[in-house]
Amino acid sequence: MAAASQLTARQRSELQFHRVHAAAHRGVIERPVALDILATGQRRPWNAYWSMYDRIMAAKPAGKRVLVPGCGFGDDAIRLALLGAHVSAFDLSPESLQIARARARLAGVDIAFDAMPAEDLSAYADASFDLVIFVDILHHVDIPATIRAISRVVRPGSEIIGDELYTHSLLQRLRESAAVEKLVYPLIRRWIYGGAEPYITPDEHKIDERELACVLDLLNRPEAEFFGLAEGRLFPSRMKALARIDKQIMHFAGPAAARLGGRVVFSGKCKA
Repeated sequence: MAAASQLTARQRSELQFHRVHAAAHRGVIERPVALDILATGQRRPWNAYWSMYDRIMAAKPAGKRVLVPGCGFGDDAIRLALLGAHVSAFDLSPESLQIARARARLAGVDIAFDAMPAEDLSAYADASFDLVIFVDILHHVDIPATIRAISRVVRPGSEIIGDELYTHSLLQRLRESAAVEKLVYPLIRRWIYGGAEPYITPDEHKIDERELACVLDLLNRPEAEFFGLAEGRLFPSRMKALARIDKQIMHFAGPAAARLGGRVVFSGKCKA
């Protein structure tokens, strides 16, 4: 990884946060990665994360070279390896990667882990990957720089699949208004997170429609599906019955879903 002096101020802040987070969660090493999301039986189409895995499994990752940016503790990298992919994964935090490597050994899979920022993928050769999986990483990074780096290391026709936090800029202005920021959000935050400290870094922000367009511009005929009108905003995702209703509302919202959603699942093949 680049020396700390070569990282941007944002990257240094993210690195420090995740070092502390990894130190507080060393016990995750002993926790096997959940595999129910790989089951081919009952699926959860109302859930963004499960919907992303529907797209991953439809892409048939077995035998493909797959890149997992911002892999954290390795859950998605390990699942992809168990699906038969040749996985490379990276994270800004060496401490997070120590946990990911230990969990990969526990799962019996071989994954190439590296420490680096998403904006600089110099460890990878040009046209190295057939599939890239973004999971809650783009809202931590410089998106244009990251997409430029990704465009270099993927092959023409490679697939990109992601599940990211999202909010339209109009809704974000409402979210940042004084009344919501000072009065409403603290109450909702306690309800959503049950009093626990949310996993939110100081510099992260949900991607907006312009940043999403930057990602989708890399793809031919990209598909984007929006989730979370109220789920994750007004009630927690664990309330499955409400989550199903929420997804139905988003489905019937049609094009307006792009203005209302709190998450986006996207996929497509890279341009030649």
